[in-house]
Amino acid sequence: MKLISYNVNGIRSAMNKGFVDWLKEENPDIIGLQEIKAQEKDVDPTIFQDLGYELYWFPAVKKGYSGVAIFTKIKPKTVKYGMGLNKYDDEGRMIQADFEGFSFISSYFPSGTTGDVRQDFKYEFLDDIFGYMQDLRKENPSLILSGDYNICHKPIDIHNPISNKNSSGFLPEERAWMDKFTESGFIDTFRHFNPAPHQYTWWSFRANSRAKNLGWRIDYHMATKALQNKLKSAVILSDVKHSDHCPIVLEID
Repeated sequence: MKLISYNVNGIRSAMNKGFVDWLKEENPDIIGLQEIKAQEKDVDPTIFQDLGYELYWFPAVKKGYSGVAIFTKIKPKTVKYGMGLNKYDDEGRMIQADFEGFSFISSYFPSGTTGDVRQDFKYEFLDDIFGYMQDLRKENPSLILSGDYNICHKPIDIHNPISNKNSSGFLPEERAWMDKFTESGFIDTFRHFNPAPHQYTWWSFRANSRAKNLGWRIDYHMATKALQNKLKSAVILSDVKHSDHCPIVLEID
């Protein structure tokens, strides 16, 4: 089974850059999207339904902002929208689809790059999602939390760790949260298979960063240890360019 996570930075923008043709060719069983920046009515659903997908949207209340979705060829048993906390759910931060044997979550963690208020909001979200995921594991031990975490975990995950040590997305507190999260029993599936440096999922639009591969790895498929024996491969599709992010792939049994 092929699972993809992709921050599309606006699904309509990505569609204008060839996203639909790429999706047809890549043919994942399930794809979780972040930063869809659209309401369900803004996109013709038949474009994706004709490819065999059922569509589950969780947009932000604010138009043109945030939002997550799951498109799946496998009918989920249930779909849950949000975390049950309005301050995050109004921003369309999480959607969960439950399948036979595992649950898949598409999540868009807040960015703290616009200042202290949003950085504090990000820390609140990190605290709340940590507790939420620990509780969820008690109900269902087989979880995959995929999406844009807006955090580079380790120096290997960012092109210049020294100059970015005070940058949101690589702050000590954020990285400590990633330590805590992985130590609590979540596997960074990409690093499970790929120890090599210089592999990123996001590049600034500035300074020709993508062509120079001056990137950050901030998108993850995190799987609980209950799924470890089912993990087959994990790759970053850095050549796919519909967004400032690129898709990440996880294959499981």
